[in-house]
Parts: sequence; C-alpha cells; structure tokens
Amino acid sequence: MAKPLNVFLVGPMGAGKSAVGRQLARLLHFDYVDSDEEIENRTGVDIPFIFEKEGEEGFRKREAKVIDELTQREGVVLATGGGAVIDPQSRNHLGARGCVVYLYTSVAQQLERTQRGRSRPLLENDDPGAVLTALMEVRDPLYREIADVVVETDGRRVNTVAREIHDAL
Repeated sequence: MAKPLNVFLVGPMGAGKSAVGRQLARLLHFDYVDSDEEIENRTGVDIPFIFEKEGEEGFRKREAKVIDELTQREGVVLATGGGAVIDPQSRNHLGARGCVVYLYTSVAQQLERTQRGRSRPLLENDDPGAVLTALMEVRDPLYREIADVVVETDGRRVNTVAREIHDAL
C-alpha cells in the first residue's frame, strides 16, 4: 500500500482509537486529531452536555461537519467517534480521503475499557452490555464497508497495534 496522505481510525467506543491514534501519528510523523476533542474545543462543552442539550441527532450533525473538515487535511491521523460511520456522507468522506483502519474489539473488551474514564452518553443506562451489542450489530458492517485495514485490539498493547498499522501502510 502506498503511503497514505491521511489515516482515519474507526471502530466502537473502547477500541483504542485515541491511544492508538496518538502513537501511530508519532510513528508516521503526522498530526493527531480526535474528532470528539475537536467538537468539544469548538463548542466549549463536553460531548455529554451536547447530547443532553441537542440529543444524539444534534451531536451527529456537528460530528458530520467536523469529519468533513478534518478529512480534507493532509498528513493527519484522525480518531473518529464510534458513531461517525452512521452518516453516509461521513463514510464517503472517510473512505475517499484517506486510509481507513477499523480497530475491531469485542463487546466484552469494550465493556471493560469503557467502565473507566470518559463519560459515554450512550452507556448511561442499566445495561451497557446490551447497548454495546446492539451498536455493534448496526455499526460493524459500516466499519467494514469503508475499512482498508482491520486490526483486532482485544488484549493488545497500544504500541503493538500502532506498529501493526504502520507496517500495513
């Protein structure tokens, strides 16, 4: 595979997109960008607040706009939000403007990784496992549809995953 102008990381929450993205950007000497962080920086509020005030639909509109803008840059590793692939236009932008890497992780691993750290609005309920399972049923085919490379992250170290992607590019 020729050296890409951009690398876009897609996958479910807890797959390691942010951590792997930072490491991969260092290896490639690219800029690292996180679409969720970009949305938070632009709005001045966190993602849970946007979900609370605008709902998921409002957040997805913001996300699609940011994905469109960020995918037009060159020399970036972009970590997308888990639901970025829902929007057909965002899928088109990701697939057409860079190398898409799907970081696959099991629902069990997602549950383990999402129990700590950042607030996840879609998991604010009594059965996060059921939510993650339902999300994977819908999103896994969408991730695979645009992926140039699929990398399993379950039980793997960030450096190992980043190096595997680097070598695949």
